[in-house]
Amino acid sequence: MIPGVPTTILVAPDSFKGTMTAAEVADAIGRGLEAAGRPVDLCPVADGGEGTLDALVDAVGAELRNAPVSDPLGRPIEAAFALGDGVAIVETAAASGLGLVDPSERDPLEASTFGTGQLIVAAIEAGADLVYLGVGGSATTDGGAGAIRAIREAGGLGGGRITVLTDVRTPFQHAARVFGPQKGAGEDQVRRLTKRLNDQARRLARDPRGVAMTGAAGGLSGGLWAEFGAELVPGAQFVLDAVDFDRRMRAARAVVTGEGKLDQQSLAGKVVSEVSTRARQAGVPCHAIVGTRELDSFGVRVLDLQAVLEASTARQISAAARRLAEVL
Repeated sequence: MIPGVPTTILVAPDSFKGTMTAAEVADAIGRGLEAAGRPVDLCPVADGGEGTLDALVDAVGAELRNAPVSDPLGRPIEAAFALGDGVAIVETAAASGLGLVDPSERDPLEASTFGTGQLIVAAIEAGADLVYLGVGGSATTDGGAGAIRAIREAGGLGGGRITVLTDVRTPFQHAARVFGPQKGAGEDQVRRLTKRLNDQARRLARDPRGVAMTGAAGGLSGGLWAEFGAELVPGAQFVLDAVDFDRRMRAARAVVTGEGKLDQQSLAGKVVSEVSTRARQAGVPCHAIVGTRELDSFGVRVLDLQAVLEASTARQISAAARRLAEVL
């Protein structure tokens, strides 16, 4: 050990969507590194999708609440949000998430964000002046029509404000083409959804087409931006700032990040991209453990990742972290 040289490894992964939370991934990486004698600082993060609530709840000093809402197909469920000192954290995935709908039930044309609107209203009625809304992981492509209706039926936002944390820069009119297939939409449905979004855009208070980040969650971000003046911000940047990532990174010898799938989408707006960019700018080596790697060597160089290891279960992730410890 060299005096003055950091020894701690900052562990800052996203969730492995649908299988492990960011906290579970961080714990698995941490166990592997500690087994190899490396001290760790666990810092699970998110980009506006699933896990945003967990990543931010402590950072903003909030406590968890529950509210009755509708799922994407209109069925009653209980969904969690966090509230603290006039600020609420809401996840679209909790009320309108793809994970709430069995693959055999997916209906891209009928799936609605009404429940997300209900959850926003519940947070404001509970005392929030500002709602941070993470919009990743939705089952919907309704342009936010459901959420807008729910908010209007409740009498509006009552002076509350919405800041949307988005993990993509896709504009409103491309939401169905880019994200529809992963929500179960075939080619004909993508065309119908795109037409519906374009028709809807003309009726909104302001036209979200062509505006970056308005296509998140099937246009939910754009609908809220158009009707309620919601602010749109990159989710990964917001979360990393909230958890004091930069200070923790500068105190670390290296960073280990990760996500379920490393692919072209990882290059823009995702956790791995934001973490690796900040690490490169600070001169801190960055490594990744991912569920699957679909990014070629050029893409990995763009991210400036020193090593990329594949692992999909907690045991495999810990084993990968032990191997990674040898090169740290």
